[in-house]
Amino acid sequence: MTDGALFAGPAIRRLRKKEGLTQAAMATRLSISASYLNLIERNQRPLSARVVFQVVDQFDFDPRRLREHESIGGVDGLARRFADERFSDFEIDRDEIAEFLAAAPQAAAAFARLYDSAGAGAAVGEDPIAQARFEIERWRNHYADLDMLAEKLADEVRLSHSDPGVGLAERLREKHQLAIRILPREIMPDAIRRLDLHARQLQLSEMLTPASRNFQIASQIGQLEYQKEISSVAAGAQFSDEAARKLFERHLVGYFAAALLMPYSRFLRACEATNYDLPILRRRFGVSFEQLGHRLTTLQRVGQRGLPFFMARLDRAGQFSKRFAGASAATLLESEMSCPLWVANHAFERPGHLCVQAVVAQGVDAGPDHWFTISRTVEGSGASGEARFVLVLGLEAKLAADLAQARGVNLAVEDADPIGLGCARCHRPGCTQRSLPPRGAQLSFDNIVRGVTPFQFGRD
Repeated sequence: MTDGALFAGPAIRRLRKKEGLTQAAMATRLSISASYLNLIERNQRPLSARVVFQVVDQFDFDPRRLREHESIGGVDGLARRFADERFSDFEIDRDEIAEFLAAAPQAAAAFARLYDSAGAGAAVGEDPIAQARFEIERWRNHYADLDMLAEKLADEVRLSHSDPGVGLAERLREKHQLAIRILPREIMPDAIRRLDLHARQLQLSEMLTPASRNFQIASQIGQLEYQKEISSVAAGAQFSDEAARKLFERHLVGYFAAALLMPYSRFLRACEATNYDLPILRRRFGVSFEQLGHRLTTLQRVGQRGLPFFMARLDRAGQFSKRFAGASAATLLESEMSCPLWVANHAFERPGHLCVQAVVAQGVDAGPDHWFTISRTVEGSGASGEARFVLVLGLEAKLAADLAQARGVNLAVEDADPIGLGCARCHRPGCTQRSLPPRGAQLSFDNIVRGVTPFQFGRD
């Protein structure tokens, strides 16, 4: 399905059958020809705005059901699920996934529900973090209603000037009668923010950077003014685990704060005007690299979409502590460990520098595997100190040519560096960095020849 065109043939066909109508009868109700309706039902023509209006008007139909595929993340969402190594022997490609979704969206949704609740097995199970992440990916990390509320509030408090902290502090004082107080580390050794309603203070740690301070104020404003709307989104997920709901709700609070500091329309205009120049965007909006990275994964407003970035955060052991695929098809994030050949793992050696790399992700069974990635150290909680994590932003290489940070980088697929999904999921032979054999591989041994890698293997 092309971006912006609405193909919803199965949904229209189900509606027609539910109403007990022939194609000719329904076409008459919609003021179109029967042949045109036939093409719509076969997904050979998109629905025009006029036809959508007629469907809603004639049948009291919820138009959100026309985009039912978006509830499971569309083709990208299904691709991430089919990238599970248990399906690798089927060699399902994106074309097959797109055909499956177009021809049988209800069956695709049923598969996604089964996979999310049971098919992910130990990957999700009772793990609240995994449950929350699945819900974020189901939404593709875009919450249109929260974005609109944040954008409206940003206009009200006039956050367009260079220091958003002034407007945020004024909002707290005028609307909530709360003052901001910066407390020494010895008084708040284990916290970065505390709301003291008795003293009418929002207390912040002195260890916070200015960008992190503004983010915490924006988060508190979101909780004070839009908790009902945020809780409503979280409640709709119907988590079986309360901890998962709380984690998801905390993510939504952070989403609102980022949307308030980087209002959608103004932020997207700045991205496009600067070719997504990350240092300029950080300075212009007064945000940290991590806050900026989060925001770049959310630009999916209908009719006003940004580039489909993914974001990940790595610790020194190469483990993912955050993964947001957004609107990308970043199946290379579907592993607990990262590849030691990824330059992201070497960014710790260059704190504060942007490290770029064009990579081909080996072993990805669905979705694009040629990426341009940007990595930089971040401090984690916002407290001052040595770098604790590396944040990675990624974009399909075919979309990265005009990026400011891609200038001078060779993006040809044949010259990209090969990386895997962590040793246990990588079947690339001859890698001298390999620490483990791939799962599902048959180890082989040769008493005469000793190879350059510790493991020789084939596929079962």
